[in-house]
Amino acid sequence: MTELRNVDADLAQFRKRVIVIALAVLFAFGLIVARMVWLQVMQHEAYMAQAESNRTAVLPVVPNRGQIVDRHGRVLASNYSAYTLEITPSQAGDVDATLTALRELIEISPRDERRFRKLMEESHRFDAVPVRTRLSDEEVARFTAQRFRFPGVEVQAKLLRHYPNGETASHVVGYIGRINQREKELIADWPEEDQANYRGTEYIGKLGVEQQHEQTLHGITGFERVETSAGGRAVRSLAATAPTPGDTMVLTIDAKLQHLIEALYGDRRGALVAIDPRNGEVLAFVSKPTFDPNLFVEGIDVENWRALNESIDKPLLNRALRGTYPPGSTYKPFMALAALETGARKAETVINDPGYWMLGNHRFRSHGDGGLGAVDLRRSIIKSSNVYYYSLANEMGVDAMHDFMKPLGFGQVTGIDLKGELRGVLPNQAWKRATYKTAEQQRWYAGETISLGIGQGYNNFSMLQVAHAMATLAGGGVKYKPHLTLARRNPLTGQRQEEAKPEGEALGYKPEHLRAVLSAMQAVTIEGTSARVFAGAGYTSGGKTGTAQAVTIGQRERYDAKKLEEHQRDHSLYVAFAPADAPRVVLAVVVENAGFGAAAAAPIARRVFDYLLLDQYPSEQDIAALQAGQGGPPIGAPRKVSDVPWPPTPTVPSVDAAQ
Repeated sequence: MTELRNVDADLAQFRKRVIVIALAVLFAFGLIVARMVWLQVMQHEAYMAQAESNRTAVLPVVPNRGQIVDRHGRVLASNYSAYTLEITPSQAGDVDATLTALRELIEISPRDERRFRKLMEESHRFDAVPVRTRLSDEEVARFTAQRFRFPGVEVQAKLLRHYPNGETASHVVGYIGRINQREKELIADWPEEDQANYRGTEYIGKLGVEQQHEQTLHGITGFERVETSAGGRAVRSLAATAPTPGDTMVLTIDAKLQHLIEALYGDRRGALVAIDPRNGEVLAFVSKPTFDPNLFVEGIDVENWRALNESIDKPLLNRALRGTYPPGSTYKPFMALAALETGARKAETVINDPGYWMLGNHRFRSHGDGGLGAVDLRRSIIKSSNVYYYSLANEMGVDAMHDFMKPLGFGQVTGIDLKGELRGVLPNQAWKRATYKTAEQQRWYAGETISLGIGQGYNNFSMLQVAHAMATLAGGGVKYKPHLTLARRNPLTGQRQEEAKPEGEALGYKPEHLRAVLSAMQAVTIEGTSARVFAGAGYTSGGKTGTAQAVTIGQRERYDAKKLEEHQRDHSLYVAFAPADAPRVVLAVVVENAGFGAAAAAPIARRVFDYLLLDQYPSEQDIAALQAGQGGPPIGAPRKVSDVPWPPTPTVPSVDAAQ
């Protein structure tokens, strides 16, 4: 009986185990079925998409970058097609061995290798880095035949940026370069739509119009879905969305005029800004010396980068936008207007100019030892009396001068459509307190006010600001924001969209006060300091010469340019407008370390007016004379502007035709 009970117990226990195991098996099968339902039914579409993505790939198609042209349609920036040899370090393995083997097929110069290694240091190991651009068809064929030997090395057909006129207008146009890590981080903060538009893009605008209008010039990225092989290579195209090329940017500048002005400067440094006072359009925006933006497109090599950055002439500095100078005597017409508008003086008020002005025991020098005698407002501008403006500054005080000059744009950002504009310095007592640390430094001294009246002292403005103020003065007291963009044009439809015109702001000056100042400036070109330069001009104009110190000369010392280093000599300045009765263009010119305003700056202004108002292009003899610093009236027979060929000396981008 005991044995029978044990058998029954064992059978009962066995049945329980079978039931538990059966339930466990059923549960496991249930899980499998549920998982299969989840994977095959609920997640069907997701896994089908994943499977499809293993078979296909979506590739970005980078759009053609928009052109940049001047107001007459002359091309300043375009694109050209070329083959580029690229290495992806993470796939190539031993980069040094790869380069050595590639040299058997394709010429790789030491400069190419240095540029490649510089770019490789700045890039991620998974990024493709160009080692040679502009490969010939023969080089492409040789590499293609041996491609199996070079993992991680590809030949890509690309559109590269080209600046056909080399250095002409380089500070305006700017340049593009490969996107660096800092720019990648900035792009990562953009909205998703904008980030997507830059997938596949390797280049971005770095300076000038290329930077200012980057997204307009870039265009809209397209996408192509391709079927891929097991090795990840595209086999065939399945679908595509075509990219939209970037718009063509039409600038306000005249490229031929820009090139002429740059030629007139020769090897000298300086800046010139020409503005239409009727609307704020910038006709010329010159900074000398210039640079070749083509150097940056493929990645600038160490030698050229060092030459540009270590040069004492600072060719990468946009002097028209970021260079600031004491305005010298070109400030006097604005001081004269301030005197009339504030009631500090009347036009007929006469003061005596003995050649110096005394403040306590301090002697402020004027025109040598002689002086000008009796001087009213008109004569003070024509003969450029320092004493008249020393005494005026003393009467007005620094804060009153500051408050009058600020609305004219001195020491203010003009808002021109370029990045990086400097404010300059329009001093007052509050500025000095904010700028200096100690109480002694923060204190404003009466003697500091005096030199401000003749455009010296703490005054420091860009030629853009001076031209902007001159445009307001010549334009009847109406201020327009200066701008470089005239329109944009759709490359597919040819439709042109004009940029919104800036609204003019009337500053409320009395017409009789403006006439008094402008009339005196016109007399400067007839009987004043620039009369010789403008002798025989076929138009009327107004102007004011200026000479600004680059270094301080002691009161008991005499200025002698021959005893100073070239970079220590005075700057030559000129402001002007023409025609005198209905101004269409104003200028602000500085030639660094070139001496008196009539010697270097005014002759350049004369040629600009001849170009714009008489359709005259100076003779080669005349250009050479100005480059040598021999200013004066034009020499040699001028040419018609239309007879001078363009482009002047076009650069050749590659073995392929520019597009």
